[in-house]
Amino acid sequence: MQDRIEIDAKGVHYRELNERIRAAVAEGAREIELLHVNGQRYIGDGLRQDVRIAVDGVPGNDLGIFMNGPLITVNNNAQDAVGNTMNGGKIVVKGMAGDVCGYGMRGGRLFILRDAGYRVGIHMKGYKDLNPVIVIGGNAGDFLAEYMAGGVIVLLRMFGRDNGSSATGDYLGAGMHGGTVYVRDGIDRRKLGKGVAVAEITDTDRTLLQGILTEYAADLGLDAREILTERFEKLIPLSTRPYAKLYTY
Repeated sequence: MQDRIEIDAKGVHYRELNERIRAAVAEGAREIELLHVNGQRYIGDGLRQDVRIAVDGVPGNDLGIFMNGPLITVNNNAQDAVGNTMNGGKIVVKGMAGDVCGYGMRGGRLFILRDAGYRVGIHMKGYKDLNPVIVIGGNAGDFLAEYMAGGVIVLLRMFGRDNGSSATGDYLGAGMHGGTVYVRDGIDRRKLGKGVAVAEITDTDRTLLQGILTEYAADLGLDAREILTERFEKLIPLSTRPYAKLYTY
């Protein structure tokens, strides 16, 4: 098989499409372009190989679920649960993404150009030497970083700032007990969940952000220096066991 192939997904059931993708990878394809994708689920699920998948169209739920290695680029919007329980690799969405992106994410990177929906990063966690990263170029909905246990979320708020809205919805960081959330242009204190605090970033934070955002900008055709000129604040948990008294003696 050729190193680079195209698969036309028009009218193809998601099971058949994913079978074709896995077969192509098993036969040695390392670049796969999926044409006319329209809501098919589970694209890239469980793949571990060094393969690049370009998605033309809008993929369905659970894009990259359990993925551990590939690069998936979506040249449009994506639906819910992008990067669900992702363990490694990278997903780049050149539009908006839906709810619960990065659910239980343990490693890898998820880069979203514009807005993301509700409960992004819920139960996100680091695992051993893995440190998952989500970058959202626009705004995010309610419950961002809910029960977050590790990793990094960066919210850039590059779009929709003129209407006076906040970068996040309500209950930001509710139940958070690990990891860090960085917000460009400041955090709206009215949106905070319980058990979290806002802090100024340090030189270590700036170095981390520079590395992440340089990569993000390169993937999405942006200017990292311009992004980094504005002030960032960070959200951190106040406890590693915020609900201990509710469930234990």
